[in-house]
Amino acid sequence: MDFNNLFIMQGMLFSLMLLGLYLRKIGMITDSNRELLTDLVVNVTLPCSIVKSFEMEFNGGILRSCLVIFLVAIGIQIGSLLLSYMLYPGVEEKHKKVLQYATICSNAGILGNPIAEGIFGPLGLMYASVYLIPQRTFMWSMGLTYFTECPDKKSLVKKVATHPCIIAVAIGLFLMIAQLRLPGFVGQTVHTLAGANTGISMLFIGSILAGQCFKSMWTRLTVYYAFVRLFLVPFLVWAVCALLHLDPLVTGVSVVLAGMPAASVTAILAAKYSCDEVFATKCVISSTLLSMVTAPLWCIFLA
Repeated sequence: MDFNNLFIMQGMLFSLMLLGLYLRKIGMITDSNRELLTDLVVNVTLPCSIVKSFEMEFNGGILRSCLVIFLVAIGIQIGSLLLSYMLYPGVEEKHKKVLQYATICSNAGILGNPIAEGIFGPLGLMYASVYLIPQRTFMWSMGLTYFTECPDKKSLVKKVATHPCIIAVAIGLFLMIAQLRLPGFVGQTVHTLAGANTGISMLFIGSILAGQCFKSMWTRLTVYYAFVRLFLVPFLVWAVCALLHLDPLVTGVSVVLAGMPAASVTAILAAKYSCDEVFATKCVISSTLLSMVTAPLWCIFLA
């Protein structure tokens, strides 16, 4: 684990986040084109980055590790689901829904992927991509039940199967197992778009921070949630991985991604279903800011 690269990358991510905040302040990033940034990340740059991460020599050890981290991720989602029902007694219902959703759905895709790639290399990003499959499944199934009725099974399967990132994982796995490379200009196009993923992701996160009163973000409830999301969940993941003596890289990726802040979509769903989008935004922003400190600390701990 290269800590010099870690701190350089953290500084780069923070600088991009500040740039996103500045662009939002001067009106270059608006509500309408901020949605475009989200669509670009989820539908274009992140899938390309995932496909690129699978371009490596395939062997049985990698396949076994992918299976292990997939099972670990399922366990994390089930554990997070149980914690979401246990950790927020007596909280107002509209706030409780936000906290429960944000406990099982982190920003591991947008923020976790560049960190996993920067710290653990291409293999780390590939493991991160596999790790995210169960989270995305929970995000659009059990997660939605906090805000609305559970969708029918047919709709759920279609939603998950057609998600661009899930499709990218399937393409990447096929290319890796078959030991194929994307041809000519197609491969170059995918690589170029993959390189833009981190920049666009952090500009978007920075734009969320603009227009918020810094002091108002720090309430007892938002700080408690940040403790759960950034410390308790990854600590429990580390404890289980250590108990099972899992591969250090699998453990590292699992713990770092488990310690990511609240998913930005939390605020969007809260606004749509009248669950206090202001409170949800505070949870997203406060946990995102604190993760800039806790993520390096977890990496140091795992070294």
